[in-house]
Amino acid sequence: MARILSIDYGKKRTGLAVTDPLQIIANGLATVSTSTLFDWLKEYVNREQVERIVIGEPRQPNGQPSENLARVQQFVNRWRKVMPQVPIEFFDERFTSVLAHQAMIDGGLKKKDRQNKGLVDEISATIILEDYLRSRR
Repeated sequence: MARILSIDYGKKRTGLAVTDPLQIIANGLATVSTSTLFDWLKEYVNREQVERIVIGEPRQPNGQPSENLARVQQFVNRWRKVMPQVPIEFFDERFTSVLAHQAMIDGGLKKKDRQNKGLVDEISATIILEDYLRSRR
């Protein structure tokens, strides 16, 4: 089997997570600058077997699109044109940042470590991926 990769797309930074090859466990992978994300992902999928990419669909709590949705859609459209062999799909990401902060608190991270926005993005991507895997079972 191949891995599933998830993206928590942000204006400046993007958190990434990936499954093991058996698609059982989701792990944080990296936080990259959004400006380099496309090339970073192309290199990664050329190096690792990736079955699909799941990208967080940014919506407000009431279900309305958030301001970031247009940027995410632009990225997805570009990916689908350039890398159609690796499908990309949307998955609801509402409340993942809140859950990521809670996971950091529950994990005993110090306040200074919890202010690391890159870590929050990576944990958010992991939560998106865990929720996606759960929805498939």
